[in-house]
Amino acid sequence: MRPGQPDNAESPFPQNLQPGFKDLPAQTWYQYGYKEGIPRMLDLWDKYNIKVTSHMVGSAVLNNPQIAKEIVGRGHEAAAHGMNWSSQYNLSYEEEKKFIMDGVEAVKKVTGVTPVGYNANWLRRGEHTLEILQEAGFLYHIDDLSRDEPFIVKVKEKDFAVVPYTLRCNDILLIEGRHFSADQFLAQLKMEFDQLYAESATKRRMMSVSFHDRIGGTPQVVNAAKQFFEYALKQKGVVFRRKDEIAGMALKSKNTIREY
Repeated sequence: MRPGQPDNAESPFPQNLQPGFKDLPAQTWYQYGYKEGIPRMLDLWDKYNIKVTSHMVGSAVLNNPQIAKEIVGRGHEAAAHGMNWSSQYNLSYEEEKKFIMDGVEAVKKVTGVTPVGYNANWLRRGEHTLEILQEAGFLYHIDDLSRDEPFIVKVKEKDFAVVPYTLRCNDILLIEGRHFSADQFLAQLKMEFDQLYAESATKRRMMSVSFHDRIGGTPQVVNAAKQFFEYALKQKGVVFRRKDEIAGMALKSKNTIREY
């Protein structure tokens, strides 16, 4: 079994490997994600009855079908994340459409679920991505950092939801990027939450947190997530939602910001 990253993908190890050799220890870093990280995160989410959105790379789903099935079986959303770890912004319309739909079919084949949400590799979608997603029946994408609440754009004369992503509360940038330790990450989450919660008295607010199995599934980050969940859930009116649920609420509400 192996996850969906290509050989010699980015990792904590120095990028000093000679050409023609495989980064074998880096492969074990990624393997940690599905061997230890995902099971640990699933148990934590169950404890607090939190359902999340899992953006699944098609090749990773095919390589680890039992994990993908378990994620869905435990009530979480299976969203699309392309067929593999490669760029799509530089593809032709038809090439990009195939890339997206191959990933969709992989998720559907293994889990029985057809994804309605999309995340491009490093958020870098192309000029035609949203048109392709709208044609394919998607409801939303997350490759946008411009707001702290969901909003609606017009794609091919139809409403399409945007559920904004985060770089501020993202374990890759903050922890794996060596900027924060786990306790600093927890402090960041609390400070972000406090400000957004105060603003929610007069406007819609949404807080996004991004975990990746090989980082967010480590013992110290799961412990930080546990403390954050307990902190947030003490406040009145706080709910955790899957992104497809948020997108559905946004599309139905007359109060959702529309950027036409």
